[in-house]
Amino acid sequence: MIDERKKFQEVLNVGLEVIQTRDIDILLERILTKARYLTNADAGSIYIKDGDTLLFRYTQNDTLQKQLPAGKKLIYSTFTIPVNNQSIAGYVANTGVVLNLENVYHLDGNVPFSFDPSYDKLSGYKTQSVLSFPLKTHADEVVGVLQLINATARDGQIVPFQSDDEPFVVHFANNAAIAVERATMTRDIILRMIKMAELRDPMETGAHVNRVSSYSVELYEAWAAKKGISKAEVEQNKDILKMSAMLHDVGKVAITDLILKKPARLDSYEYEVMKQHTYLGAQLFAHQRSDFDRASFLVALNHHERWDGKGYPGYIDFKTGEPLRGFEDLSGRAIGKKEEEIPLFGRIVAIADVFDALSSGRSYKEPWEEERVLETMDGERGKHFDPEMLDVFFSILDVIRNIMQRYPDNNE
Repeated sequence: MIDERKKFQEVLNVGLEVIQTRDIDILLERILTKARYLTNADAGSIYIKDGDTLLFRYTQNDTLQKQLPAGKKLIYSTFTIPVNNQSIAGYVANTGVVLNLENVYHLDGNVPFSFDPSYDKLSGYKTQSVLSFPLKTHADEVVGVLQLINATARDGQIVPFQSDDEPFVVHFANNAAIAVERATMTRDIILRMIKMAELRDPMETGAHVNRVSSYSVELYEAWAAKKGISKAEVEQNKDILKMSAMLHDVGKVAITDLILKKPARLDSYEYEVMKQHTYLGAQLFAHQRSDFDRASFLVALNHHERWDGKGYPGYIDFKTGEPLRGFEDLSGRAIGKKEEEIPLFGRIVAIADVFDALSSGRSYKEPWEEERVLETMDGERGKHFDPEMLDVFFSILDVIRNIMQRYPDNNE
């Protein structure tokens, strides 16, 4: 529990932190984490408004998380609910009011909304107190709903949320809503860039980049936990990796349609042209005015390098594609980067991208079964992939499968 003075300072600090977060998914995670901290909530969820529906986007639950093995994450499915007065979150989104409910199983008979106990029945969790409030922009537009569950006293007992918490939470929610609106605009801009690439390469879809970027963040977070990297560094890197991984193949916009849309495997000449998308993509971020530019540059340039040094483009001048002096092989080609010469984000996105390519359909192949995909990737241990990173990937397959379900190819 934190006192009011400290709580006010936390609200100010958190407001600055969430406004500086650029990726919408990382932002939602941070908003929920901080809001739960401010109210000592055991669990919570965030819904994002999309027209007349609310999309369930993110959830946390300490009680259920503690029941999982160390290093495992809570798995959940996304769903939508209508914006109307029938559900708690729907009512908050529809009316813009805050609901502070002492016990959702004993609601006043006069309220229009009801509590859906299906999740409790499925998970074995017991929802009791709920604080649900709208995320409103300066224009008073509701962009989402933040729902906090089961305020917890010092002795671990579930108690009602304090009414004194509401002003703090509302102030925090207003800052969070502005950040959500800004991060959503950023995501939309990136997806428009991806749409440009999709018009050129039908395989470079919004679903593909959402999966690859989400795989990459989960892989990095699990790897960082093993390495004992500080939470502050992990949170910063997750934000920039998520967005840069989405743009790993943006250089394909500069590749001719005759190659991108060829309904068969590429011949040797066409393959050499296709390889150019790495440094052509890197050129878009050459000025590197921000950490996002730097990460996007490294990902675009290095995600096709191989652990054994047989990848591409290798040690080149990214402006020309020509080998750097002293880094040519006997045939005059650029020597590939190998092992830890390959930047960390490049090694991560390489695994995420290949996994998704093998698991997805292409113009020249059907999607592979998971067993075949994993067997093939394991066979590339120490060849294509960083062995340690591949081990981490295999350790989070439950999370990877959940991401696949969240971003199916038929749901652009």
